[in-house]
Amino acid sequence: MERRHFLRYLGIGAAGAGLSACGQESSTAASCEETKQTEFEWKMVTTWPKNFPGLGTAAEFLAQQINEMSNGRLTIKVYGAGEIVPAFESFDAVVGGTAEMGHGSAYYWKGKNPAFQFFSTVPFGMTANEMNAWLYHGGGMELWQRAYEPFGVEPMPAGNTGVQMGGWFNKEINSLDDLKGLKMRIPGLGGEVLRMAGGTPVNVPGGDLFMSLKNGVIDATEWVGPYNDLAFGLHGAAQYYYSPGWHEPGTTLECIVNKEAMAELPADLQSIVRNAAKVTNANMMLEYVAKNNDALDVLINKHGVDVRSFPDDVIERLRELSDKVVAEVAENDEFSREIYDSYLSFSNKSKAWYQLSEQAYLNLR
Repeated sequence: MERRHFLRYLGIGAAGAGLSACGQESSTAASCEETKQTEFEWKMVTTWPKNFPGLGTAAEFLAQQINEMSNGRLTIKVYGAGEIVPAFESFDAVVGGTAEMGHGSAYYWKGKNPAFQFFSTVPFGMTANEMNAWLYHGGGMELWQRAYEPFGVEPMPAGNTGVQMGGWFNKEINSLDDLKGLKMRIPGLGGEVLRMAGGTPVNVPGGDLFMSLKNGVIDATEWVGPYNDLAFGLHGAAQYYYSPGWHEPGTTLECIVNKEAMAELPADLQSIVRNAAKVTNANMMLEYVAKNNDALDVLINKHGVDVRSFPDDVIERLRELSDKVVAEVAENDEFSREIYDSYLSFSNKSKAWYQLSEQAYLNLR
């Protein structure tokens, strides 16, 4: 109730200020009145099934925040994967103007530019808090905007899953040899690491994962973590659940907006879109922290899921391969190197501080 009163107060104040400005000159009054009354309707396409817990609901939450903050002046209708375009075509839909907004993750568009993956997640890389710090306060956003500029879209963080699980497997992973020939759904840089280890990465939309794993189309899959994995029932399609998610330590979800559509909005609505994305970014991470706890308990104690840890030597070899894969992306062009250098520099500085703070405390706890 207090929040609604606060938002109403802000709206009244903004309206009053606008009327005051419009009253100064009759020529500007008509323009201000037109801007004040204009309503916009946007479409948002996503890479997730409609209303899927955590991911799909984050897109809905973002739309709701924009609708409420704008007092209905900008309304967003959310479409799940396949409703307008297939999951992995949502970026192109926003670029082409089929939809004004999209919700997904940058590693799905690595075919456009492999360096996009730095803005999603890097194997053995930064966590959610570190990613947000780099993006908001370490120069990451400026690089991200430059990377997407040729496509006419504006990116912004709009969610993070935190550290993910290592995935579901239908056989034990006891050595690196067990990864050879393995067909696994694993996107982004993590998929390239698997390829270098002798496996075959397959990019399957989330909605197809259960049947693909159940029918043997793939031998293993990572998805997100207990919250989402339980929702898809992946425990019914694989025997072993491995930890940790070395490949996705803090996956940033993005909101992308067609820049021409954004430019048509008055300044206050543009600000609302950007700040609603920030609210969604924070809210999603908190939701995952809360929901993963309960879902893991259900998977273990109700469904008897066999939770395993990757052997130390497997993790160490995957780390070595990850360094090679990431370095190769940096060698593609000068701009990729600039992104890589910025990411690595921030990660190294953050690592030094975290060893004295977060990691030291967790070890004590």
